[in-house]
Amino acid sequence: MRSDARPVAGLRVVVLGGTGFVGRHVVEGFAALGASVLPVSRTGGHAGARVRPPLRLDLLAATPGRIAGMLGEAGADVVVNAAGQVWRSDEEQMAAGNAALVERLLTALASMPGDPPRLVQLGTVHEYGAGAPDAGTGEDHPPAPVTAYGRTKLLGTRAVLGAVQERGVDAVVLRLANVIGSGVPEGSLFGRVAAHLGAAAHAVRRGGRAAELRLPPLRAARDLVDARDAAAAVLAAATAPGAAVTGRVVNVGRGEAVPMRGLIDRMVALSGIRVPVVEEPLSPSSRTDVAWQRLEIARAGRLLGWRPRRDLDDSLRDLLAPVLPPDRPPLGGTVHAPHPEEESP
Repeated sequence: MRSDARPVAGLRVVVLGGTGFVGRHVVEGFAALGASVLPVSRTGGHAGARVRPPLRLDLLAATPGRIAGMLGEAGADVVVNAAGQVWRSDEEQMAAGNAALVERLLTALASMPGDPPRLVQLGTVHEYGAGAPDAGTGEDHPPAPVTAYGRTKLLGTRAVLGAVQERGVDAVVLRLANVIGSGVPEGSLFGRVAAHLGAAAHAVRRGGRAAELRLPPLRAARDLVDARDAAAAVLAAATAPGAAVTGRVVNVGRGEAVPMRGLIDRMVALSGIRVPVVEEPLSPSSRTDVAWQRLEIARAGRLLGWRPRRDLDDSLRDLLAPVLPPDRPPLGGTVHAPHPEEESP
């Protein structure tokens, strides 16, 4: 975090999607440093032991006036938008959660009197599409998303940047790499693997056998970031001087392309369970994602004073701990994340 950043303690923070995977880590990060945090969620749920119960509010049903009123009543200094649609949603649902919701929020912020709160909008690496195998993808790289998730998140990012220019909204967009850590949803690749390993561990404990783990092809290499590191970047963006971050897009990742097959094999090793991993072929029409992504993260260091601090084994242990039997400790060791020149596209 920058030395000239305002203190987190005493800030009044509203986290939209505060009971979701990334939202819970953001809530915990602010609360741990003394901020007053209000999680907002469509369905309620649990946002952490150190914060008040979530406010239930359907942001897609609420008018901009209702949203502005909620933010005003909370006395918000900062709004973090961790809400949206990704897993097990179609493109129409993603457009509503990732673009229309953002437009509604921006209208609410622009209507608020005085100095409205700063918005930290959580974007995604998937807005870029394919990255070049010989260089990191910087914030000025022309976006060319190839998935519905990337396309709809890009609409949200463009809406935020437009609102900064045209309506004077104080906002910054963080483009997050693939986030991993405790609580990752089962709809994701890592959540699916963790759930399978947990079921296998319990089956073996009862005297049964571990079923093989069947997955789509694992030929891709991805940039990843620990959920706690992502939350730290949000805190840094929320407290940085406005001149440094307002209207900017900032990448948040590890700056490494990690082969997915090696990472899944490491999850299996850490679980301590012998589980065969089988890659099933996909039809050409099913191959919609890109093969290689690595973010350039120098801007995050320069503007936010942020860098990733947790290694991948820590992230995987956090991911596995809730699903494994308590008497089966994870194994030690480290993940090798090759230098980009070692990777092929």
